[in-house]
Amino acid sequence: MKIKTALTPHESGQSFVELALTLVVLLVLIAGIVDLGRAFFTYIALRDAAQEAAIYGAINPTDSSGINSRGMATLTNRVDTSTVSISPTLTGSCANGTNSIQVDVLFSNFSITMPFLGTVMGSQTFNITASVTDTILSPPCP
Repeated sequence: MKIKTALTPHESGQSFVELALTLVVLLVLIAGIVDLGRAFFTYIALRDAAQEAAIYGAINPTDSSGINSRGMATLTNRVDTSTVSISPTLTGSCANGTNSIQVDVLFSNFSITMPFLGTVMGSQTFNITASVTDTILSPPCP
């Protein structure tokens, strides 16, 4: 007569299920990190463009086309300039010594590559803005 021994259940499928569940979470995290990195890179490029435009505007405050072209030239080969707008604003007056130029750069509709993150945020796109204020150097205040 044969004695039956208790068989141990096979657990080889368990590790594949654990891998699948963990991999989904890790891929969502990595996609979020990539999107965050892209957004940060775009913000830094916009800030640099605003700074360059403000430097130009500090010397030529009334040349708004030159201010725009200086900022756009900084963005070339860094971001898609078709959705970028640059708006310089003169503030203050020489009377109180606060003559300055503020340059706002807006990147419209920055798209998120991960659909899940867009669902959480409520939209697949959002706007990124950068602003720089600089003192006007020319013409000097009397």
